[in-house]
Amino acid sequence: MAAQRYVVLGLANVRSPWFKEVGRWATSASIPVDFIKCISTEEVRARLGAGRSFSALLLDSGVPGIDRDLIDAALEAGSAVFVVDDHRAGRDWQALGATSTLPADFDRQDLMDQLQRHGRALDHGERTLTTSQSPSTPASWSGRLVAVTGGSGAGTSTVAMGITQGLATDPRYGGLTLLADLDLHGDLAMLHHARDIVPGLQELVEAHRSGTPSLGEIRHMVFDVDDRGYHLLLGLRRHRDWAALRPRAFGASLESLRRSYRVVVADIDADFEGEDQVGSVDVEDRNMMSRSTARQADLVVAVGTPTIKGLHDILRVIADLVTFGIEPARILPVLNRASRSQRQRAQAAAAFAELAAPISPELPAPLQILERRRLDDVFRDNVALPDQLAQPLGEAISAVLDQAPATEPPVGQTEPVPIAVGSLGHFFEDDDADYPEAEAG
Repeated sequence: MAAQRYVVLGLANVRSPWFKEVGRWATSASIPVDFIKCISTEEVRARLGAGRSFSALLLDSGVPGIDRDLIDAALEAGSAVFVVDDHRAGRDWQALGATSTLPADFDRQDLMDQLQRHGRALDHGERTLTTSQSPSTPASWSGRLVAVTGGSGAGTSTVAMGITQGLATDPRYGGLTLLADLDLHGDLAMLHHARDIVPGLQELVEAHRSGTPSLGEIRHMVFDVDDRGYHLLLGLRRHRDWAALRPRAFGASLESLRRSYRVVVADIDADFEGEDQVGSVDVEDRNMMSRSTARQADLVVAVGTPTIKGLHDILRVIADLVTFGIEPARILPVLNRASRSQRQRAQAAAAFAELAAPISPELPAPLQILERRRLDDVFRDNVALPDQLAQPLGEAISAVLDQAPATEPPVGQTEPVPIAVGSLGHFFEDDDADYPEAEAG
């Protein structure tokens, strides 16, 4: 059997002393390591995705482009990640997912200790790819997430605004409700008369590429919508800007928003296709925001209108959600601009039930929101939405969320507290007392 060795990828500045030293140790066989030098993060990603197994990835903390996405890609490929940290970057690398850190002046024994503790020695020519999920600690508390989606012209953004305003009036959520524009077109800035388009979603995701912003920093990236009682996260400034969003950084951003607010209402696209459906990684990357948000959402609101085309569109959206893996119990259909005639609303509900039955018999009856006139004036004047629109939406969403209550925010100390030896006293009042003899049974 061939001797096992560690196969290590390395990425550093060309003049980094440790980079040359590790190469010299490997070449002289003073350590059982095959060291593969990389010149860019793109080369690292390409090698990780080529199917070969690696024991570890050594990263220099001073190289640009190192973020949580690169670290997670290595961890998912089964490779440990060691960051050689000179402390000039000021990042918490282990919070970003790194397995451990090494000092800039580490020696051979330091490296071998880390490889033996966290790495995996490989047989010569071994190419079996193993997967390893990055370690993560679940948050002690996370706010509720409501995703709102629908076909073109259904009033999805208006419904999302109405839901957020309605929830903001609930004392349980007041002051801690957020409307997040996670749509590729980012229309909420226009509907809120946002004169400042920075900061927004791009800045939030970028901040999570190389760290985890504090609660105060996240709150500085959103805008107060005083008349409606909620906060607003602006979306992409241009449709093509989706290409700059990293999946893991976006996931971390969404998690931070949920830890910062009791309810996050996200306006998302109605396109959930991925590589499995169309064979294109680019399509999956483009739809990353809607796919990630819908998958994590406590409730997905599908919006349509009670017209022939509106019913067709909402049923298509619901079918796509079910195909994507969203349970029907997590989907709430909403028919926007419903007629004031009770008979016509009953007909719309009956038509929806008949057409939705083949998709799933578990879908609830649609919530119908009456047509509201002069909404353009509301958007033009940037005032609160009519209570007749926001209140029914808020109450309906609250009722659904109450069926599965969220964990309340932790109060006081949330982490285990180390106890010093002897601080709890003794089992016996007399320090010199002997342990009692066990009585014979």
